[in-house]
Amino acid sequence: MAGDSRVHMDHDMEIGVTPTAVRNLPVKKLPKHLREAQISTERTHLIADPVKKPRQRYVQKDGKCNVHHGNVQETYRYLSDLFTTLVDLRWRLSLFIFTLVYVVNWLFFGLLWYIIALIRGDLWHSDEDGWTPCVENLNSFVSAFLFSIETETTIGYGYRVITEKCPEGIILLLIQAILGSIVNAMMVGCMFVKISQPKNRAETLMFSHKAVISVRDNKLCLMFRVGDLRNSHIVEASIRAKLIRSQQTKEGEFIPLNQTDINIGFDTGDDRLFLVSPLIISHEINEKSPFWELSQAQMDKEEFEIVVILEGMVEATGMTCQARSSYLDKEVLWGYRFTPVLSLEKGFYEVDYNSFHDIYKTNTPSCSAKELAATLREGQLLPTLSLQMSEPPKPYALDPLSTLNPFTKDVDKEEEGEREETNGSAAALQDQP
Repeated sequence: MAGDSRVHMDHDMEIGVTPTAVRNLPVKKLPKHLREAQISTERTHLIADPVKKPRQRYVQKDGKCNVHHGNVQETYRYLSDLFTTLVDLRWRLSLFIFTLVYVVNWLFFGLLWYIIALIRGDLWHSDEDGWTPCVENLNSFVSAFLFSIETETTIGYGYRVITEKCPEGIILLLIQAILGSIVNAMMVGCMFVKISQPKNRAETLMFSHKAVISVRDNKLCLMFRVGDLRNSHIVEASIRAKLIRSQQTKEGEFIPLNQTDINIGFDTGDDRLFLVSPLIISHEINEKSPFWELSQAQMDKEEFEIVVILEGMVEATGMTCQARSSYLDKEVLWGYRFTPVLSLEKGFYEVDYNSFHDIYKTNTPSCSAKELAATLREGQLLPTLSLQMSEPPKPYALDPLSTLNPFTKDVDKEEEGEREETNGSAAALQDQP
């Protein structure tokens, strides 16, 4: 009996069924290869289809690049372009630095006003008659701090005011006014640029969730849709696409994220867009396309990412705007087309954005673009050949080049023989009485 149970257990392990002891274990205690998707237990289907692992995006759907810079040693380069560094900071850090710069500036000059009052003795003799202080009613550090705020913000309440008998105070007032203007210009400029950044305009530019491959004018094309939700248009809009995939050169060098250009009308000018209504951007899969030799079955096995970049100037501000999106290999669907979204109403065209991402299935050959082009060429040659074969033969006597054809010589000899036989029979008839 023990031997029989051992045979049954070995048989179950051969066909992919987990033993009873293993099946009774909790899921967390199972090994990693047993916690993953189990192979089908049907005896007629023992091998499971390979499942693609989830891939890491190079560019997110919202356009953010999924790349982090680590081990940067030369951090001083960020300070060399301080304005851009401040603009690129997150909002909470920008507000914190904005507040910190003003408070530190006011405290610094308030401390200087307090030191001047301390050195001159205004803190002790301000109540004496005939004593002219540098700043009237400045008798503590708090009052000096308030005077610094009033000076830099040009509030001027009129209670604390500088006198004309304080040359050092006048010089400090000039310095604070100039430096305060620089600080105001820099910080307000940073906040203004950050508020009006063109990337906020890119939030109203839409890309379809999926890219499709279907036939257009007897050619396989890769297509995706773009649209603009605002009535103010993107001026000089242009679009381009990059194919991101790993590549190994002939010399054995491995390039993990190689970028290959995808032509979407650069040579014909179709990459220049008049983006008033949603447009379907098409890439013709020809000899120069990286998808030229890929069929539907091969496309399902490939691992790649298509990055789409839309650029243009914002009509309201004149700043350059860039919107990005990407399509993984699983998001490129073979044999589909986009549903139309534009309809003609009374006096205007209406765009239905509810159908912007909708697609429908269409008849598309599963072969590669190279094989499709070869099939179409053969299909165009066959009717031509059949028409040539169905034409009646031309008379050789009327062909001036018939003497160059060796087959016409045999025919001429046969005709001459028939003529000789006819002439001979006619002469024989004439000789008879």
